[in-house]
Amino acid sequence: MTVTIPSTAPRARTRVAVIGGGASGVLTAINLLVRSHDPGFEVVVHEASGIVGRGVAYGTNDWRHLLNVRARHMSAFPDAPSDLLDWAQRTGRSSDPQGFLPRADYAIYLQDRLADVADDRLRIRAGRVLDVVRTGAGFELVTERSRSTADAVVLCHGNQPPRPLATADGAALPDASWHIANPWELGRLRTLPADARVVVVGTGLTGIDTAITLLEDGPARHVTLVSRHGLLPKPHVGQAHTAWVTKVPDDAVTADAIAAAVAEECRAAVERGVGWRAVVDGLRPLTQELWRRLPLAERRRFLDVHARDWEVRRHRMAPEVALRLQSYRYDDRLDLRAGGLHAVVDLGERCRVTLAPGQEPVEAEAVVNCTGPLADVRHSGDPLLRALVARGTVAPDPLALGIDATVDGAVRDAGGRVVDGLFVVGPPRKGTLWESTAIPEIRGQAAQVATAVVERASRRVAAN
Repeated sequence: MTVTIPSTAPRARTRVAVIGGGASGVLTAINLLVRSHDPGFEVVVHEASGIVGRGVAYGTNDWRHLLNVRARHMSAFPDAPSDLLDWAQRTGRSSDPQGFLPRADYAIYLQDRLADVADDRLRIRAGRVLDVVRTGAGFELVTERSRSTADAVVLCHGNQPPRPLATADGAALPDASWHIANPWELGRLRTLPADARVVVVGTGLTGIDTAITLLEDGPARHVTLVSRHGLLPKPHVGQAHTAWVTKVPDDAVTADAIAAAVAEECRAAVERGVGWRAVVDGLRPLTQELWRRLPLAERRRFLDVHARDWEVRRHRMAPEVALRLQSYRYDDRLDLRAGGLHAVVDLGERCRVTLAPGQEPVEAEAVVNCTGPLADVRHSGDPLLRALVARGTVAPDPLALGIDATVDGAVRDAGGRVVDGLFVVGPPRKGTLWESTAIPEIRGQAAQVATAVVERASRRVAAN
């Protein structure tokens, strides 16, 4: 008779490090936990603040800052499109599918959704990750306080702070009390004089949120919004528009040809009583494919010629936000300029700003940098990205819009080789995919990368 004695060897464990606890990190962690049923599969979310779900996009504590996408499109799960609306109804918030929830509410939603799937396999660690080093088949993570290991790493660091402001001659703005380099330091905005005049550099969604905080909290304040083109995001219409299936010819492989095709689609839509917004939204399922079809030179052409016109139509603002801006301009408390920081003179507690040659200077109590995130990882202030770039573990994509990666999120090193076990989710994939900053795209990436990580872990466990 043969007796088989069960093995007492400990079961192999797999640890996945998710670096960044904003929307990208939380959605990735959720998908990892849901997709793996292995009790030895551990997910560690490294978030500098120790508070997940917020990040740059949803970390605001100003409830007047609204999402720029309708609630019906913001579910964390593409196969459960009403999930956010159901949560909003249960928690006493607006469940209007056409509405635009406060950004801070969305952070709470993400936190609740992570809590729903969390078990003893989830760890959240506060502190900044300073380095990630390859160690054989895994990685060593160096944080501010400790070292740890991981079998796989997913970079979910989101958008970086904006590039430092400089004048037309390249001179950096001084580290003065009037220079607000981080627009999300709302405490600094709120301590400005009640009648302050403020120059906000950047006319995108961050610049708009900054203007709202300044002008709503100080009825006597005045804001000048300035950017190179002087264009604001277009508003959403009050109700969702008619759906439109946008078509782009297969032979449209130049930036100009795609722009012309979209313009023709807009004209065709108008003839049928449908607005241009439907055409832009109809492109959403095709945008990443179109971007990948463009040769590198044509992608550069798009960035140089067409990108700003696309951005103001693609990333629109909520109708309520547009009405606020309209009222500020009507009351002469907000003006919009095309230009930049031609010259800035430090006056101590104030500054004198010339926005274009020959224009009358503006004396301001503050200049706020809302120029958008710095994309080129070679110039990042993040110590982790600096270390990874210096070692060649990661590299900028050819357009320096983020990190070089495959279309499915595997990171490529400086030699163009895939780094086994290292992935990226979210805005750093913009160079590869273009559309990579909104929740519908990020949730898809999180699911895709989580599937790859879990399958990789299963193969490694089986091999051992």
